[in-house]
Amino acid sequence: MRSIWKGAITFGLVNVPVKVYSATEDHDVELHQVHDADGGRIRYQRRCEVCGNIVDYAHIDKAFTDADKTVIITDADLKALPEERSREIDVLEFVPNDQLNPIMFDKSYFLEPDGSSPKAYVLLRRTLEQSDRTAIVHFSLRQKTRLAALRVQGDVLMLQTLLWNDEVRTADFPALEQSVTISDRELDLSAALVESFAADFSPGDYTDEYQVQLRRLIEEKLEKGDAIDTEATFGAAEEEGGGGEVLDLMEALRRSVDRSRKGSAAASESSPAPSRAKASSATKAAKKPAEKKTAAAKKKKSAATTTADRNTA
Repeated sequence: MRSIWKGAITFGLVNVPVKVYSATEDHDVELHQVHDADGGRIRYQRRCEVCGNIVDYAHIDKAFTDADKTVIITDADLKALPEERSREIDVLEFVPNDQLNPIMFDKSYFLEPDGSSPKAYVLLRRTLEQSDRTAIVHFSLRQKTRLAALRVQGDVLMLQTLLWNDEVRTADFPALEQSVTISDRELDLSAALVESFAADFSPGDYTDEYQVQLRRLIEEKLEKGDAIDTEATFGAAEEEGGGGEVLDLMEALRRSVDRSRKGSAAASESSPAPSRAKASSATKAAKKPAEKKTAAAKKKKSAATTTADRNTA
């Protein structure tokens, strides 16, 4: 990883030098646009409306128009702003962890200690852990003033930028103002359905199926061209039943619970392992050499024992 920013966390007279790294990355297949008639690449041009010339990005400034007046804002202007020049991640306050609403979280960054000794970094991390608090910080990055949460992720300090209060919309839905009666039986069935899907969250268990299929489509097209059989490649698409029976909420809950229980029972009978366990093909393949090695060792030991018995006799 390459750091995108350097600065220091400051609170009181304490200064913690850090490097900032993007904590996430995009795994989507990168596609570009082409003309459907001849496959020619479609490119966007930055053309000046005054002279008609195509302008390089290096010669493009920003501007603000108010009524009939326009002011030009250059990169030098922006860099001259005090906030842009600041290299401090200034701690404003320490708040209880549970007071942060996840809807406010924006982008995530890892912080690496920068300096000869990580002592101040480790001290701040342990203090946050023991106090169960999150530091609300203020800093500037890429021509924007940021509000962020400084948190602990394993052994690493992490910045999660926060949306400003006026950037979060208010959910105002008239339908939720209606009075609704929920019976105990409905709550019980709903709870049973939730319990049937209960598990510990493991992000590695999930895959972006669309990107997997897209990559496979690209590979097939590279190999076979446009004459690929999508049904043979991906299987026949399931037809959506039209005009199916309409179930009320209670019946839908009851059938869902029954189907989930039958599925769990079938999975338990077909596999000696727990129904939630997901042994990958790679894991199974790795076990086979080990099993063969164990069997060979047992056979060798048995042969040695037989020879020893004969010698004794």
